[in-house]
Amino acid sequence: MDQVQLATFQAVVEQGGFEAAARVLHVTPSAVSQRIKALEQSVGQVLVRRAKPCAATVAGEAVLRFANQVALLEGELFGAETTRLSVVVNADSLDSWFLPVLTSLPGVLFELHTDDQDHTADLLRSGAVMAAVTADHVPVQGCRVERLGVMRYRAVAAPKLDISDLNRTPVLAYNRKDRIQHRFLTARYDPPVHYIPATAAFNQAMLLGLGWGMLYEREAVPHLEAGRLVEIRPGRHLDVPLYWQCWRLSSPSLDALTAAVRTAAALVLR
Repeated sequence: MDQVQLATFQAVVEQGGFEAAARVLHVTPSAVSQRIKALEQSVGQVLVRRAKPCAATVAGEAVLRFANQVALLEGELFGAETTRLSVVVNADSLDSWFLPVLTSLPGVLFELHTDDQDHTADLLRSGAVMAAVTADHVPVQGCRVERLGVMRYRAVAAPKLDISDLNRTPVLAYNRKDRIQHRFLTARYDPPVHYIPATAAFNQAMLLGLGWGMLYEREAVPHLEAGRLVEIRPGRHLDVPLYWQCWRLSSPSLDALTAAVRTAAALVLR
């Protein structure tokens, strides 16, 4: 495949459109369109879904994964000053133990994405990222997987919140993908939900008594000990196994990241 066409395709998907890609590549939108058309003709399939924003088609996802792998390996082979790694991490890992991992790779630039742990593997599958912290133990095609450990969650609420009827007491969730609260409850519960897609605001809402929610144990314990939160089901918890999935490539940068993630996870996960 033509490397210029591949780089243009990457830019279109990453920037979400032809004009935005043209600005990044310092060419005209017409030139971008011609390169994408030529690439699609060379592989015999439509690679870009023309929408707002543009996205890779199913065939395009395979090409995107290939393009990103080529860019990574070429950069390492020819001694690029910096290497860029794109990784998707669940919010609780990102906010607790994952960020210090990045400090051990000073020559690497990171593009971090966040999503629910049950969905992070989707970005890996699409070719948009090179690695993922995920709850999915089934390896994505072309990837290797290893178990990191377990994140333990406690169901907690502010003491002033009425939790006598969990069918009526509001529950807090990051977004509609976040089903961990419902996994803690049985199927017969269907509580009202507040969606709060930011960790600091989520925790503040819980402390204010807006609703109950699932909190990573390391974050929950100080609040429980100080009496700022109480458990809604004392003695019960929910364990979420986490796995590391990454491309099966012989890449020094990716190998170093994997080793750093493994070490960090061993210190904090069960």
